[in-house]
Amino acid sequence: MVASVAGTLTGGRISRARPYRAPHHSASMAALVGGGLRVRPGEVSLAHLGILFLDELPEFQRAALDSLRQPLETGEVTVARANAHVAFPARVQLIAAMNPCRCGHLSDPALACSRAPKCAADYQAKVSGPLLDRIDLHVEVEAVTAADLVLPPPAEGSTEVAARVAAARAIQTARSDGAGGGAPTNAQLEGTALDTVAGPDEAGRALLAEAAAAMRLSARGYTRVLRVARTIADLAGAETVGRIHVAEALSYRRRAPVN
Repeated sequence: MVASVAGTLTGGRISRARPYRAPHHSASMAALVGGGLRVRPGEVSLAHLGILFLDELPEFQRAALDSLRQPLETGEVTVARANAHVAFPARVQLIAAMNPCRCGHLSDPALACSRAPKCAADYQAKVSGPLLDRIDLHVEVEAVTAADLVLPPPAEGSTEVAARVAAARAIQTARSDGAGGGAPTNAQLEGTALDTVAGPDEAGRALLAEAAAAMRLSARGYTRVLRVARTIADLAGAETVGRIHVAEALSYRRRAPVN
């Protein structure tokens, strides 16, 4: 229905493939969340139940990025205009990528610019804290060298990873059916359901309490750590969330300091 409203159906046929949207960083706020004289869905709605990939994240307009905060939290975007008030679905998996600084060589003293490390702090500050708080996994990826390209492939390929993910999703679906049609995925767990399903054991709860104070986790960050820990436990085939699962979830939450 979203594709039909946007006029993107190929030959009038509905696609069964999950959407993948990767807008350019010059995209406006209306392009990302929807709008226009005749209100149309934006990229976050066109990616509903699929992937929204934002490459070069700090290069997007800050106001445009911050307009994604409410859709990422609620899974819906409301576009209000004088002549229209429209709500579009917007439950996406957001994936974003960015360089550590404008020159991209922060970790290499021989290539880094003369303003390092201040340039990295300034560059990363272009993305607001509340938006970063809505991103569950922060992973630093080292630059790939020419020597890396000749290494043998990893022992576990994409097919094996996909099988593990499918098995974890099946566990979540079965858990939802057993609870009478609750949240179908861990990412949608809230309130009492989150405490029941993702509540860690005593050791995990103690670690989470310590980390919440040390890392100054917001209430949103706290609940997102629980959801990620539950997913890590599902991937491991564990019935309960333990300290090791909480620890891994916290490691993804922590952003590496600029140095």
